[in-house]
Amino acid sequence: MADQGDPLARIADALDRLAPPPPAQADWRAFPAYVWDGRAARGVARIDAPALEQLRGIDQQKARVAENVRRLANGVAAHDMLLWGARGMGKSALVRSAVLAAQADMPGTLALVQAGAGAFDALPALFARLGEVDRRFLVFIDDLGFADDDTTGPRQLRSWLEGGVEARPANIRLAVTANRRAIVARHMAEQDDPINPRDVTDDKLALADRFGIALGFHVASQDVFLEIVATYAAALGLDFEESEAIEWAAQRGARSGRSAWQFVTELAGRAGASA
Repeated sequence: MADQGDPLARIADALDRLAPPPPAQADWRAFPAYVWDGRAARGVARIDAPALEQLRGIDQQKARVAENVRRLANGVAAHDMLLWGARGMGKSALVRSAVLAAQADMPGTLALVQAGAGAFDALPALFARLGEVDRRFLVFIDDLGFADDDTTGPRQLRSWLEGGVEARPANIRLAVTANRRAIVARHMAEQDDPINPRDVTDDKLALADRFGIALGFHVASQDVFLEIVATYAAALGLDFEESEAIEWAAQRGARSGRSAWQFVTELAGRAGASA
């Protein structure tokens, strides 16, 4: 106990009481998934994801991701993954579903760790913790994007991927989703700069090349959209009119897995069923 007659000691004690306690350390072997906020991890008892067979219209992407995640869970060589492209086409769902499938086949071997939007700079601390655990981890960064003037973030990511001093340990791989392959927006001015005209553009595009797997996801055709709707509806025992599904997508300006699920959710609600 500090000397309470000393004003500085009293101030120090008061500050100690106000300071938040250090975050509790997660048990990295106890949960199938975790959320990392930059300071600590919170265990997630259940991964919410559709079964792999329910994901339609992305067969090639599904096969590549599921096989790669299975390899990681099995402790053999696996790639970092970049899933880029159209919104709502199942990029994030596929990551979760592939992990869920691998966990069902090889219980306890693999965990999903989702890094929050504000936790990017703290990933080296996460890597250091996970590197000491006898388990494999897929660190998931969803909807990644960098500001046009951000040069630090892309270089950090490239360093983690290509073996810099803060590279992720061998038991960790990254899964990143983004709206564009280059992750950072490109501008025509980058092409027109008379001094080293391609340097900035090449530096940004080089990020995608650092991923062993980079898969594009594109807007669904009408036939694929209806196939996705039919798959979701059949799983819930629901019937639907194709014309209504097409109108639903048109009203939202998107033929995607997300809009298909939203349509089926509407059908389930009308039928008094849960989705």
